[in-house]
Amino acid sequence: MQKISLLSLHQQFENANIQICFNGPLSHSIIEELGLAVRRYLESETTGSEKMMDVFSVYIEQTQNVRNYARCQQAESESDAVYNAITLMIGREDNNYVVMSGNVVNKNDLTKLTGKIDHLRSLDMAGLKVLYKEQRRKPVMDNASGAGLGLIDMARKASQPLAYEVQEIDNNTAFFTLKAVV
Repeated sequence: MQKISLLSLHQQFENANIQICFNGPLSHSIIEELGLAVRRYLESETTGSEKMMDVFSVYIEQTQNVRNYARCQQAESESDAVYNAITLMIGREDNNYVVMSGNVVNKNDLTKLTGKIDHLRSLDMAGLKVLYKEQRRKPVMDNASGAGLGLIDMARKASQPLAYEVQEIDNNTAFFTLKAVV
């Protein structure tokens, strides 16, 4: 293992106002345990239970999206190791919480995903509400690819439009980062 200074890492987190960070493969039990830690942290930090629930909901949605994506990739390939890892961060920005997740994605999936987010970014709150209601009326498909109703709900809970960044890894994969400010 490469030598790393935890003090330096700690100072970087402090300077960036990062409250919680996780990096590694996801499983249902890790999502659950980390979720309990996030909930306890938010309960101690927030006075308004509505904001706490919105941040927690965005955390759950982001982690579930990564986990569901990894499952789809596993079904299509021999191993989901590269797709099953996530970097998750919750921090503070002014009076808001920032929930960010990042994971490796197949480049073939980016156009559809970024297109959905760009569409959500173009809508105001009333438009997001209408889209949410329309999506809820649609039948749930067994093979649904995700990033649907939950992504709309995230956009509705966010105080700013969802943001994303794509960084190329190689010819087939990229690192996708999603940011929601609540």
